[in-house]
Amino acid sequence: MRPVPSTTPETEFFWTSGADGRLRIQQCLSCSALIHPPQPICRYCRGERRGVRVVSGYATLIGFTVNHRFSMPAMPAPYVVAQVALEEDPRVRLTTNAVDCEPAELELGQRMEVVFEPAGQVWLPLFRPAADAATSPAPLPVDEIAPAEMRRWVRPMATDTKFEDKVALTGIGMSRLGRRLMADPLSLTVEACRAAVADAGLRLEEVDGLSTYPGSGAPGPFSEGGVTAVESALGIRPTWYNGGGETFGPGGSVIAAMLAVAAGFARHVLCFRTVWESTYAELVRAGRISPSGAIADSWLVPFGAISAAHLLAQTAQRHFHTYGTDRETLGWIALNQRANAALDPTAIYRDPLTMADYLSARTITTPFGLYDCDVPCDGSVAVIVSARATAADLARPPVLVEAVGTQIIERLEWDQSTLTHEPQVLGQAAHLWTRTDLRPADVDVAELYDGFTFNCLSWIEALGFCGIGEGKDFLDQGTNIARDGVLPLNTHGGQLSHGRTHGMGLVHEAVTQLRGDAGARQIDDARVAVVTSGGLTPSGVLLLRADR
Repeated sequence: MRPVPSTTPETEFFWTSGADGRLRIQQCLSCSALIHPPQPICRYCRGERRGVRVVSGYATLIGFTVNHRFSMPAMPAPYVVAQVALEEDPRVRLTTNAVDCEPAELELGQRMEVVFEPAGQVWLPLFRPAADAATSPAPLPVDEIAPAEMRRWVRPMATDTKFEDKVALTGIGMSRLGRRLMADPLSLTVEACRAAVADAGLRLEEVDGLSTYPGSGAPGPFSEGGVTAVESALGIRPTWYNGGGETFGPGGSVIAAMLAVAAGFARHVLCFRTVWESTYAELVRAGRISPSGAIADSWLVPFGAISAAHLLAQTAQRHFHTYGTDRETLGWIALNQRANAALDPTAIYRDPLTMADYLSARTITTPFGLYDCDVPCDGSVAVIVSARATAADLARPPVLVEAVGTQIIERLEWDQSTLTHEPQVLGQAAHLWTRTDLRPADVDVAELYDGFTFNCLSWIEALGFCGIGEGKDFLDQGTNIARDGVLPLNTHGGQLSHGRTHGMGLVHEAVTQLRGDAGARQIDDARVAVVTSGGLTPSGVLLLRADR
C-alpha cells in the first residue's frame, strides 16, 4: 500500500471524505473563504469561526510532472504528480495524482474531477480528466500577489541604521569536497572551521559564537550533529549560538550571526554547514545504516511528491507555459556552471557539458533531467562573521555587508505558493533592494542558489536582472551569464557542478571573488556580489562589497 497521511482531529474530515465520494474543504464562516490546509484561523479575515464545506470535486489542472526517478511502495515509476486548483476557490490547491489517463492527454488548464482511492482508513483524493471537459483549456489562476508586485508588500526599515554596517565577513574555509569520501562528517566540519579561523588570522579561543543550519535535528546526511557536536569537539565555550532549520535559507546561519554580532552578543561567530549525502547513500546501500525519512508532509507524500523536484518541476512547467521558457533555457544555466567548474580544481564535475548532453540525459521528473539537479556530495564550508570594528586587526581584508533580504511575503506551503517562480525568492529579493541604494546594475558577480537550474532562473528574475518572464531572452544562450557577460553567474560551478554545499559554497565563492583570489575564474574588478540561499523554504539574500 502507498504511504498514508497522518490524520488528526483537525484533518480527519478531509482524509475520510471519500467514504461518501464527496470532497470536503475547511471554510471560514466569517468570510466564506476556503482554507487549505486546515488552520485554526482564517488567513484572509483572521476569523476563528470554522466549518466544513462540501465542494463539487471539480478543479483546474495547474501543474503536472511525470516522475521517472523515484519509486514508492505501490507506486512504481513512472507516475504523475499533479496540482489542481478548486473551481470554488482557486486559491486552494491540492497536490494529487492524475489517474485514468496517459500523461500525453494532460494539458494545463484542463478540467479535472475527483476520484477517491481507499488506503487503509483514509481515502486519497485523486483527479482524472472530467468527462465534460471543454475542448479548450481554461486560463491558469493568478497569484494572490503578482510576481511583479512584491515590492508593494515589503515592510519599511524599522530603524534608520542598518545592522549590516556593523559586521564583516573575515574568514572562509572549506574541507575536502567529493563523492563518497567515506569520512566522518564531523571531521569535515572541523577541517572547514579550522581553515576559516586560520584564514581570518584568529585563534579558536577568540571565537565566541557558533551558528549553523539545520542543526542537530536534521535527518541523516544533512548535519554532522550541529552546534552540540561542534562545541563538544572544539570546546569554544560560546556566548552565543544558533542552529535550526527555520531560518533565512541554508546559508541563514550567516545572517543570524550578523544579528548577534551587531547586537554585541559576540565578536567573532563561526558559521558552518556540512553535508555527507554521497557517503550516507553508500552506507545505506551497504546496509550499514538505516535510511532517514525524506519529505514528511502528509499533504504531499501520499501522492509520491517526496522530493523538492516534484514541486519545482511543476513551477517550471508553468513558467514555460506562461512565458515561453523551454528546456534549452535551463540548459544554458547548466552549461554555464559546468564551464566555470572546469576552472575550479575543487569542483566535483569538471568535464565539458554540451547542450546535446544536457537534453539527452535521463529524465528525473519532467521537465527536469539529470543536469537540472545539483550534485550530492560530502563536504563542509565555514565562514567567520566579525564585528567590523575588529576587521582591521585581522589577517585578510574584510568583505563588507551592504544589505540583506529576508522578508517572507509568499505562502510557505509548497503547493499553495507562487505559481510561476520558485517560492520564497520574490519576497526576499524585493526586500533586499529596500535596504540599499545599490541597484542590480551595480552587481559584478552573482552567486545564486541552484539546487535546480530553475531556482537560478527564478532568482535572476526576482532580483531584477531582467523583467519577470524575460529570463530566456536575458540569458541569450548563456552569453550574459558567462564570466565575461553582464552578470557572471556561479563562477565556481554552483551546486550543479561544484557540489551541493547548500548555499554556503556560494558565500565562500563570493568572498573569494571580492578578495580577488579566484585565479583563472576571477572576474575582473569584482567589487559587488549578490549571494542567495535557499528558496522553496524561507530564504535569504546577501549583497556584499569589497573593502577596497
